[in-house]
Amino acid sequence: MTPTRLRKREIVGYGLGDMGFNFYWTNISTFLLIFYTDVFGITAAAAATMLFVVKIFNAFTDPLIGAFADRTQTRWGKFRPYLLFVPLPLAVIATLAYSTPDLGPTGKLAWAYATYLLLMTVYTSMNLPYSALSGVLTGDARERNAVNASRFVCGFLGGMVVTAATPRLVQGLGGGDAALGWALTMAFWGTAAAVIFAITFASTRERVQPARAAPSSVRQDLADLRSNKPWILLFLLALIIMVSITLRMTSAAYYFKYVVNRPELLATFVPAYLLAAAAGTALTPFLARVIDKRRLMISLMLASTVLSAAFLFVDASQIWLMYALQIALGLVLGPKSPLNFSMLADAADFNEWRNGRRATAMTFAASSFAQKLGTAVAVGVIGTLFTTLGYVPNAAQSAESQAGIVWLMSVIPAAFTGLAAVLMMFYTLDNPTMARIQRDLAARQPSP
Repeated sequence: MTPTRLRKREIVGYGLGDMGFNFYWTNISTFLLIFYTDVFGITAAAAATMLFVVKIFNAFTDPLIGAFADRTQTRWGKFRPYLLFVPLPLAVIATLAYSTPDLGPTGKLAWAYATYLLLMTVYTSMNLPYSALSGVLTGDARERNAVNASRFVCGFLGGMVVTAATPRLVQGLGGGDAALGWALTMAFWGTAAAVIFAITFASTRERVQPARAAPSSVRQDLADLRSNKPWILLFLLALIIMVSITLRMTSAAYYFKYVVNRPELLATFVPAYLLAAAAGTALTPFLARVIDKRRLMISLMLASTVLSAAFLFVDASQIWLMYALQIALGLVLGPKSPLNFSMLADAADFNEWRNGRRATAMTFAASSFAQKLGTAVAVGVIGTLFTTLGYVPNAAQSAESQAGIVWLMSVIPAAFTGLAAVLMMFYTLDNPTMARIQRDLAARQPSP
């Protein structure tokens, strides 16, 4: 399907793009809720409800964004132009989302709704085409594994840098004024991300094209996905994994502030996970060569379930054990993202093989849709639990509230990854099946 092999420069250049996206995503998933509750002054219940509502609304716009990207035609390709024209508006909107105008309780909540909805919509309008780009850089399964491994190594490294640097940037740029510090910090990350996206745009090329140009409607694309069982399973997989990860990532700030009473440890705890995840991601091409992707994903989810559940038994004084489990979780969960995205590219190939139609961005909308829906579910769980157990910002927590935070770091995310392992037992696009599909698609390509 692909006439030329990918260059290392292109693999690395594509991967760098996810570092830029994590300058936003890690800040949102790790710090946004605590920014709303402890800096902007929105109640936990109101903030959680807002995040849930916006995520649900925005999740349903993802298929429309995917359909629009699939129908984009420019001299730069379908998906690369978004990396050129969207970064600047995204940086401005992110800065506004982390600003704290004095509008009163109702006005603050309205501001949060408006800026967060806009932030996530614009973010997706670039992230979804970027994800789809990995499906058209190459049709070779091993190269896809390498491309997506590069992406998530860079993404985890970006997340590690953000988690370690953001608290320091807020303090340094704000001079002790947290509100000012957050706005300036997001302006900094937005500028840095724009530079990285320009590099990704310049270093990549779209190669894979449908065997024949078969125009289809958005309704037809959606119908194809609804009948695509591997895509449905991958959507559910991404959703469940995102719930589990968001529960732990978002709860970590509360865990170290109110349970361990060492909030400064967050600056190394999350990066420890991300560095380990980057190492696990780097191993993905090797692991995928020796273990079928389906069996590998099941094994990873089962191991994650055990490690997350073990966190329930860690005492607040056992810092070393917290870090050991966190690092082990990073190594285990690192390969799941490149595997999932490689499988989504396989699902796009399966759709073209079966129907003669290729809707790459629409297929990859599964991941974006699942990320947002999964994050919404996780934040909803956190907000509901906090409200029920009597969470009070910037105050000593009750025993019930502390116990709830510990469960959010352990048993609850473990239950979700256990469910993910069960789902993957029904996935059918194993390595022999994909080899046959790739041969058939290659045979359909017109002669040069």
